[in-house]
Amino acid sequence: MEAQSTVDSAAAARHARFGKLPERIRYEDMVEEKAATPRDAVRDAYDPEGSWMSFSCLAADLGP
Repeated sequence: MEAQSTVDSAAAARHARFGKLPERIRYEDMVEEKAATPRDAVRDAYDPEGSWMSFSCLAADLGP
Protein backbone atom coordinates (compact mmCIF):
# COMPACT_ATOMS: atom_id res chain seq x y z
CA MET A 1 0.00 0.00 0.00
CA GLU A 2 2.91 2.33 0.69
CA ALA A 3 4.19 1.91 -2.90
CA GLN A 4 0.78 3.00 -4.25
CA SER A 5 0.73 6.16 -2.13
CA THR A 6 4.31 6.97 -3.18
CA VAL A 7 3.32 6.66 -6.85
CA ASP A 8 0.24 8.82 -6.27
CA SER A 9 2.21 11.52 -4.46
CA ALA A 10 4.86 11.50 -7.19
CA ALA A 11 2.16 11.76 -9.85
CA ALA A 12 0.53 14.62 -7.93
CA ALA A 13 3.87 16.42 -7.66
CA ARG A 14 4.51 16.00 -11.41
CA HIS A 15 1.04 17.23 -12.23
CA ALA A 16 1.47 20.25 -9.97
CA ARG A 17 4.73 21.14 -11.67
CA PHE A 18 4.09 20.17 -15.30
CA GLY A 19 0.30 19.89 -15.45
CA LYS A 20 -0.33 23.19 -17.23
CA LEU A 21 1.29 25.26 -19.93
CA PRO A 22 3.30 28.34 -18.96
CA GLU A 23 1.68 31.72 -19.32
CA ARG A 24 1.75 33.27 -22.77
CA ILE A 25 4.32 35.96 -23.48
CA ARG A 26 3.04 38.99 -25.30
CA TYR A 27 4.66 39.91 -28.61
CA GLU A 28 5.53 43.37 -27.25
CA ASP A 29 7.56 41.74 -24.49
CA MET A 30 9.59 39.66 -26.98
CA VAL A 31 10.53 42.48 -29.37
CA GLU A 32 13.07 45.19 -28.67
CA GLU A 33 13.16 48.25 -30.88
CA LYS A 34 16.26 50.37 -31.17
CA ALA A 35 16.85 53.52 -33.14
CA ALA A 36 19.17 53.14 -36.12
CA THR A 37 22.57 54.75 -35.82
CA PRO A 38 23.15 57.74 -38.07
CA ARG A 39 25.44 57.25 -41.06
CA ASP A 40 29.05 58.25 -40.64
CA ALA A 41 29.88 60.45 -43.65
CA VAL A 42 33.63 60.34 -42.98
CA ARG A 43 33.75 56.53 -42.91
CA ASP A 44 31.55 56.16 -46.00
CA ALA A 45 33.37 58.79 -48.06
CA TYR A 46 35.30 57.62 -51.13
CA ASP A 47 38.89 58.76 -51.38
CA PRO A 48 40.29 57.93 -54.84
CA GLU A 49 43.84 58.90 -53.84
CA GLY A 50 43.94 56.65 -50.80
CA SER A 51 41.93 53.76 -52.22
CA TRP A 52 44.89 52.23 -54.07
CA MET A 53 46.50 51.35 -50.72
CA SER A 54 43.74 48.94 -49.80
CA PHE A 55 43.99 46.75 -52.90
CA SER A 56 46.71 44.33 -53.91
CA CYS A 57 47.76 44.48 -57.54
CA LEU A 58 50.34 42.18 -59.13
CA ALA A 59 51.40 44.83 -61.65
CA ALA A 60 52.05 47.33 -58.86
CA ASP A 61 54.06 44.72 -56.94
CA LEU A 62 56.34 44.01 -59.93
CA GLY A 63 57.22 47.65 -60.36
CA PRO A 64 58.17 49.50 -63.59
